[in-house]
Amino acid sequence: MPSEESSHNDVYYHPTAVGSNGEVYCHGNLLHTVQMARLYNDSKTFVDMKLKNPPHETIQLFNNFMADFPDGLPDTDKLRQWVEEHFDEPGSEFEQWTPDDFQKSPKFLDKISDKNFRDFASELNGIWLELGRKMKPDVKINEDHYSIIHVDNPVIVPGGRFREFYYWDSYWVIRGLLLCEMYNTTKGMLENFMSIVTRYGFIPNGGRIYYSLRSQPPLLAPMVKTYVETTNDIDFAVKYVDVLALEFNYWLANHTVQVKGHTLARYGDKSNGPRPESYREDIETGSGFQSAKDKEEHYAELKAAAESGMDFSSRWFINDEGTNVGTLENLKTRYIIPVELNAILYWNAVIIAEFYAIAGNETRKKEYLRIAKDFMDAVNEVLWDEETGAWLDYDLINEKHRNYFVPTNLSPLWMKCYDITKREHIASKVLQYIDNLKLDDYPGGVPTTLMNSGEQWDWPNVWAPTQHILIVGLENLGVKEAQEKAQDYAQRWVHGNYIAFKESGAMYEKYLATELGGHGGGGEYEVQKGFGWTNGVILDLLDRYGEVLSSSGKPSTLGKLFTGIIAVSSIMISRVSW
Repeated sequence: MPSEESSHNDVYYHPTAVGSNGEVYCHGNLLHTVQMARLYNDSKTFVDMKLKNPPHETIQLFNNFMADFPDGLPDTDKLRQWVEEHFDEPGSEFEQWTPDDFQKSPKFLDKISDKNFRDFASELNGIWLELGRKMKPDVKINEDHYSIIHVDNPVIVPGGRFREFYYWDSYWVIRGLLLCEMYNTTKGMLENFMSIVTRYGFIPNGGRIYYSLRSQPPLLAPMVKTYVETTNDIDFAVKYVDVLALEFNYWLANHTVQVKGHTLARYGDKSNGPRPESYREDIETGSGFQSAKDKEEHYAELKAAAESGMDFSSRWFINDEGTNVGTLENLKTRYIIPVELNAILYWNAVIIAEFYAIAGNETRKKEYLRIAKDFMDAVNEVLWDEETGAWLDYDLINEKHRNYFVPTNLSPLWMKCYDITKREHIASKVLQYIDNLKLDDYPGGVPTTLMNSGEQWDWPNVWAPTQHILIVGLENLGVKEAQEKAQDYAQRWVHGNYIAFKESGAMYEKYLATELGGHGGGGEYEVQKGFGWTNGVILDLLDRYGEVLSSSGKPSTLGKLFTGIIAVSSIMISRVSW
């Protein structure tokens, strides 16, 4: 830990970095010097570079280099030259790869009535070829020369600066891959994750060692559920159910607190110092804190927000008045109980119980069904707010609900984490909530929040995962009006993505709520193109609603008939289709 007299020139330390390369990529004077010198516009650039020499040798060479600068401030041009001499460019860990299971014309395309949307889906299918990454054999042989976490099988990455796998992104990527019949690629990605859980006890935020002490929303079990339902590979579920339980227990052991007599989970992190991939940015946002302890608390909040996947947002701000008005200095992610995390843990427990039942282990099945019930009770008794008509995050500092809109306020609808016998009542409350907030007024999709803070997970930005969570949740309610709204939101989201794609030839990680087809902004880096989870969500929605969605912006005349069919069918189906 830095001393109380620390300034923002201090070097911070990552306590349990993986391997000897941690002193290069996660902590230490080399990392600090390079990142604070602003050699690159994006701090992630340096920590994704490959070492040309072993870590200990590189550190010694750097110390020799720095001996010429007794004040610890090297000439920028000379430092850049030194880095270029001792590191290879980002991306040098990968070799050319073409998936062996790529299908040029997957069958689901035939379900899409609108020709423009069918062609759109076909082009998105082709983007998987651009987003595939396979590691060179050298990564396994000389793993300490890289920041990337070695896995045996190729992966599909988000795109742009995100060159490695990301945890919760992969849920929507995998849904898209399965629709595109890329079963081998999907299975390989899942096997990678199982290997990582075995090594780490959980899945890191992303596939780099500098992410190795934080995770993301735990969607591995739902990924496996989707894969098993699509392929009927029951043996896969039985083989890996204990690994899923291992990850689940990690969350229980490391992320839960007691609230009003219930166990609920929150996001957090186990490392010290700034995020290596945003080192300079974190030092700068923490410069307003005077003591080392307060700086460290700030860095912990930044990393907890990163673990949430929603980095950054006013959703995580708690100011002195207990509201969400503020800046990154007001981050209090660790003191907020998030709705979706707890609903996801309920979902995990249900899936794990199902897999144990398939494996014939009745004892473990009953154990996880009990845990699932406990989480459902906690979500509904602590987080549901009857007056508001939604589930709300809970502020542990001020011991109150946070009545600020986030699509995740309705995430329990996604996996039916509520009393199904109250479905009609919940639907009426939720629909009124949507109407009260005028969420239908946004042509480009439902915004992530209604607060314009300048952060990328705030208004006016719209993100694919939150749209999918909201749409599928409304559909799962099985109530006609909710399903019509789900279809309307799907129409807006697919059409807006289509317009942007036709104009730019690219898919983006975020879009604008305020216009149809505009891509978003804000945050720490430029808008990224690619884009894995956006592609997966569009493919999923075209699979669900492809018979009725229209590139003219108007649902076809089959829409009302289709919605009615869904409503009747959902009453007959006892389990939610995940």
